[in-house]
Amino acid sequence: MTERQNLRIALLEDSEEQAARVGEWIENKGYHCGVFSTAEDFQRAFRKTSYDVVVLDWTLETGSSGLEVLHWIRRTLTSDVPVIFVTSRQAEEDIVTALRAGADDYLAKPVRQHELLARLYALARRAQPETEILDCPPYTFDTSAREVRMNDEPVKLTEKEYELALFLFRNRGRVLSRQHLLTTVWGTSAELNTRTVDTHASRLRKKLRLLASERWKLTSIYQHGYRLEEHSGSR
Repeated sequence: MTERQNLRIALLEDSEEQAARVGEWIENKGYHCGVFSTAEDFQRAFRKTSYDVVVLDWTLETGSSGLEVLHWIRRTLTSDVPVIFVTSRQAEEDIVTALRAGADDYLAKPVRQHELLARLYALARRAQPETEILDCPPYTFDTSAREVRMNDEPVKLTEKEYELALFLFRNRGRVLSRQHLLTTVWGTSAELNTRTVDTHASRLRKKLRLLASERWKLTSIYQHGYRLEEHSGSR
């Protein structure tokens, strides 16, 4: 499987030295890293955009703790985003507490570069599995042929429409920011207006019938992005 180079990572770390080092590791890998030193800054950004993985320090000198931030994340619309703690707290009871609160992984400081990067990628891959066939009736995505069928009939999509549709269905139920969609579908260096996402989303609504009256609905989230969801009771 080809490793994705467009992962979006959020790092909450109040040590300037540690944040700079880890942020550099992530950026040098080809991923995007948003670095935040306070819970307030992180939460402000998290409301506006979306991430593939979140890295939390537990002990913060100002404001909330990393554990409180984790509880906050799990209460938001993007509650299923993978979260890994990178912290100096190494007691077994702390690890258990974090995992029970909804953390997906836990690393004790000092953290090693390649181990952290491998775990970040593993968490993102687990959350967004790359399968050859993705079946979300009435849609079937054949990723090897780069084709989508609706009710077993092929739907003609442009390359970017296909990639956007596939990413939305792989992340069905999640709120995805326009910037996240731009970065993932159009590339890490994309300098396009977010209206590009809106235009393609509008086309997908028509071509794939992602409307309120249908089984699947693509909803615009005000000043944020989009969420693809299946109507309750339609499964």
